[in-house]
Amino acid sequence: MEKNNNPINRRKFIKIVGISTAALSGVLPGCTSEKKETAGNSSAPQASGEMTYRTAACGDKVSLLGYGCMRWPTLPSPAQDGNVIDQAAVNDLVDYAIAHGVTYFDTSPVYMQGWSEKSTGIALKRHPREKWQIATKLSNFSNYTRENSIAMYKKSFEDLQVDYIDYYLLHSIGNGGIETFRGRYIDNGMIDYLMEERKAGRIRNLGFSFHGTQAVFDEVLAMYDKVHWDFVQIQLNYSDWRHATGSNVNAEYLYGELEKRNIQAIIMEPLLGGRLSKLPEHIIARLKQRRPEDSVASWAFRFAGSPEKVLTVLSGMTYKEHLIDNLRTYSPLIPLSDEDYKFLEETAQLIMKYPTVPCNDCKYCMPCPYGIDIPGVLLHYNKCVNEGNIPKSRQDENYRQARRAFLVGYDRSVPKLRQASHCIGCETCNPHCPQSIDIPKELHRIDAFVEQLKQETL
Repeated sequence: MEKNNNPINRRKFIKIVGISTAALSGVLPGCTSEKKETAGNSSAPQASGEMTYRTAACGDKVSLLGYGCMRWPTLPSPAQDGNVIDQAAVNDLVDYAIAHGVTYFDTSPVYMQGWSEKSTGIALKRHPREKWQIATKLSNFSNYTRENSIAMYKKSFEDLQVDYIDYYLLHSIGNGGIETFRGRYIDNGMIDYLMEERKAGRIRNLGFSFHGTQAVFDEVLAMYDKVHWDFVQIQLNYSDWRHATGSNVNAEYLYGELEKRNIQAIIMEPLLGGRLSKLPEHIIARLKQRRPEDSVASWAFRFAGSPEKVLTVLSGMTYKEHLIDNLRTYSPLIPLSDEDYKFLEETAQLIMKYPTVPCNDCKYCMPCPYGIDIPGVLLHYNKCVNEGNIPKSRQDENYRQARRAFLVGYDRSVPKLRQASHCIGCETCNPHCPQSIDIPKELHRIDAFVEQLKQETL
């Protein structure tokens, strides 16, 4: 997976989302803005027990719930030209997480348009170093010269304000094939460099995160004898366990290969970018009937946390109610029974019948050089699929209601200048997508559907 670092496109994107150096210099150190209600207050029941922990090979006591720092809360920038990270809300979330047993925090130089590491570092620095582990990545997607890669690595220490990194990852290997992996990490000598950094103690554990084909996974995993991977981060959830889409590999295979080698797994996308918490109503009813007091999301987190070789399960928790719910699930974990596994496999098969686009809202496809809000378009479409607001025929009983819900919701969630109609099919976005979505194809399909709805008279 490569990133588009074209400075012109990036400036356009910054102008749109407002995460700029000038704005953040006034917000990151200590924003005193009023917190969003959804971020700071929740009526959800509190966790009643102690966090479940796993022991890493290096001896770390790691919380089963890990904090993914890709989706920190934001607020309007002082210049009113977009959004910036809400540092006060980040501090509050980190404080609450640590107070309730969370130890593992995962970030990257490219998250939050490059500001996640700095924001995460500010929040964590306020707590004793022995209370938390930090994970970050070598995200050298488009410029992987040795000089640039080492500079990125060293800047992570500066932004995070640390002397060592607990878990360091080669970021999203697999996209672009094995040749891209070799260019990013082998031909430039970065594997050897990072192994020396681990030997010196500046990296405590070295691993990689994976999106791609089985062939790439197998080849990189086979480097174990030389590199001695301490852990591997994989996408695992009850849908992807046996029903991975696109070029992704079934999680059952990925986890099985790690288990054979006694390598611990870090889990990402336990909710498939939120899709496993936003299911069609009849599937939600099915889950609720079995465990009425549990949230829909808790089923996915119990699935992801049950395997013994799972060290921690990452969740990008923007709001405190999400954090509280996940703390309840893992404080302590109630492992799945054999009947639960069977039930979730049946649930996964039902989910596969609904034609959602496998977008996880990671925003790796952004910025679009033509200003399209790619995740916004895809997520609105998925939401309408799950809510039954995809009008198929004028003969449908709820056609009029569904048509209006789709069109009105589309205009409300995605500004007209950023809708799918502006896609020219340049395919700049495609190499960045870890889910291997043919993004222009999906945008054109959705745009054609929108135009069809607009033209139909009732």
